[in-house]
Amino acid sequence: MGKMDEQIIVVGRSDLFGAGDSSLVFQGTERYEQSVATLKKRMSDHFLVMRRGDAEENPLYKQPIPYAVLKKGERYFTYKRLGGGGEERLYGKLSIGVGGHMNEVKGADDFQQVLAQNLDREINEELIVQNAETADMKTIGLINDDKSEVGKVHIGVLVVIVLPNDAQVDVREKDKLEGSWNTLDELRNPDVYDRMESWSGFAIDALSHV
Repeated sequence: MGKMDEQIIVVGRSDLFGAGDSSLVFQGTERYEQSVATLKKRMSDHFLVMRRGDAEENPLYKQPIPYAVLKKGERYFTYKRLGGGGEERLYGKLSIGVGGHMNEVKGADDFQQVLAQNLDREINEELIVQNAETADMKTIGLINDDKSEVGKVHIGVLVVIVLPNDAQVDVREKDKLEGSWNTLDELRNPDVYDRMESWSGFAIDALSHV
């Protein structure tokens, strides 16, 4: 089975945002707590499973993507994409987020558990995280970018994971990724910020208001 045959979680755009004057559609980041809670509840109430290849071509549906930022002290884990794999258009780009498509979790108590289990899988696929048993996870906003073709069919659930000071993080595939820790001021430096993938730019903007 190819990756486009994977069964992933989606939610109808109209079910998610609503319509007319009551629409909760936004561009960039949504940080208002009540709106974030409402949109997450709509994901929980209306999500369904669809073949990924069909979802990628259908802007009537949004694919929820857990997008986690790892924080330790005042620094955020940042990684650079190298030339060893992945999409060529992303080579040299920087990112502070880890995440991916969500699969249905049989027996999950609620949507938050589905999100957490999918996020845990994605983090473990890309990173080696040690001494993080007491990490604290909090949703701080949502990311939506309807100005890009890719963004039209995705919505990010922006999560900050605060790690204990003795936690260790490293990338798994050192031929593809290079990791480092940076402060928010360093991430906002134009020489760094301008190299960020679009969702990471949105995440940095959101973190600046936390």
